Amino acid sequence: SKPFESLYAAREWVYDFVHWYNEEHRHSGIQFVTPAQRHSGAERSILVNREAVYQAAKQRNPERWSRGTRNWAPVGEVWLNPENQDAEETGIRDKAA
Repeated sequence: SKPFESLYAAREWVYDFVHWYNEEHRHSGIQFVTPAQRHSGAERSILVNREAVYQAAKQRNPERWSRGTRNWAPVGEVWLNPENQDAEETGIRDKAA
């Protein structure tokens, strides 16, 4: 059996997924904003607003927080597959020769 009925159905699924991923899904690695919000520049105002909401909630109900509120600062540059260390530091070399 085929995973999709047609090439059109596969393309439609990918289009819908990419739209959801970029426009709707809030990513934990970028402080729960969408990639679209981050790329459009809306990230900073969203995070400033969240910080204010959390601080106001903490003032109204300080017993709910045993520590500080979540850090809502923008995370800066992010990578999908970051290089953790240089190969010389880890002793790992590329397998392809």
